[in-house]
Amino acid sequence: MTNLTSNTYTMKREILNFTNKFSKVLFKPAQKFMADMIYGMLASKSCLLTDIVDQLHESSKKVNIVERLSKNLLKGIPDQLQNSYLDTIKKLVPDEPVIHIDDSDITKPNGYKFESLDIVRDGSESTSTKNVFKKGYLVTEACVLTKNNHPVSIFSQIYSSKEKDFTSTNDVTFAAMERGSAIFGKATYIMDRGYDSNKMFLKMDELGQDYVIRLTARRKLLYHQNWTPATELCERRKGKIKMSLYYKGKQHDAYLSHVKVQITASRKDIYLVLVYGITEHPMMLATNKEIKSKDDVINIANLYFSRWRIEEYFRSKKQIFQFENFRVRKLIAINALNFYITLCMEFLALLSMKPETSALKVAIIKSANPIKEKVYFNYYRLAKGVSGILSYAREGIRHWFKTKRPTYRQLSFKFAT
Repeated sequence: MTNLTSNTYTMKREILNFTNKFSKVLFKPAQKFMADMIYGMLASKSCLLTDIVDQLHESSKKVNIVERLSKNLLKGIPDQLQNSYLDTIKKLVPDEPVIHIDDSDITKPNGYKFESLDIVRDGSESTSTKNVFKKGYLVTEACVLTKNNHPVSIFSQIYSSKEKDFTSTNDVTFAAMERGSAIFGKATYIMDRGYDSNKMFLKMDELGQDYVIRLTARRKLLYHQNWTPATELCERRKGKIKMSLYYKGKQHDAYLSHVKVQITASRKDIYLVLVYGITEHPMMLATNKEIKSKDDVINIANLYFSRWRIEEYFRSKKQIFQFENFRVRKLIAINALNFYITLCMEFLALLSMKPETSALKVAIIKSANPIKEKVYFNYYRLAKGVSGILSYAREGIRHWFKTKRPTYRQLSFKFAT
């Protein structure tokens, strides 16, 4: 029991040190609210306000605490808090950042009072031959890989085409690119076939960024002064560079080839990297990164296949914190809730970067009781371990914030002599 109590105390202190890094720019009530949200989410593994309140162990009525949290979410995300968060991200990434941009969805099939509820494609139920549409929202996410290849978000926006000020999905994606450019100066952006658009290539050139974008079958490229379908270039060539890679849970032998072409949008020279042996049809990757050797070609392929990290990030966000199960109705509150989940994900990323000999990390893994010794994606077991340690707490973190009172001064009278 002594170890459990000690671990619980250490974990609370770790969470408060984490929140204080960001919230020190805020007023005291906002600091307390942020600490309550982060602690409650990590302890409950849920974004439901009622579940969060259960972990705070406060003496007030539950309905009053839920109302307090709801009112704070309606204030949105303070600019100082978001800027402070983005500043900490810079310290976690390598010198050559890799940013993955992708879209997802949040479905609320039984909802009817949520603000600007839209009709979206349900990615979890749709297949290559059948699309399933439900009520919900769109999500655009940009994640940068840390030094140990775990994703942390630099941009996450939940939106609807039914909003009054909505312009287009492209504008949301451009905002994500601009934020990445503002934070890191230059990075490599990895995107899937949904972003094979002339507007995307032009935006990347405008921002002066590197990219690896998977092309669709209808894309045409300028090759030897002739506009040639990308699929035809695939048929003309054969993969001569062999590489081994991990894809969809299996180890594969891939064969690569590359050719210099020009893209429709800007007429600038780029490289088309062809990947054979993984899917039924060869993968076609367009990149403006310089290719001088076989290692460069292999590096381009590895960069693209690292995009499973953002897919796993989406999945873990929904599964760990039950993200699609939220109850707040206003979009400003939904985005604020999403931001605090993002902070929780960064906390897990920081834990993953601790050395394996760290006493706290050892206690977390032991509490998680994992089946496998090693995994490529640590967020699930870390979240389970943190929640397990905090389950022994009988008090929340409210008492850690001591009210500063003025020094008591006794009233005294002075008499003239």
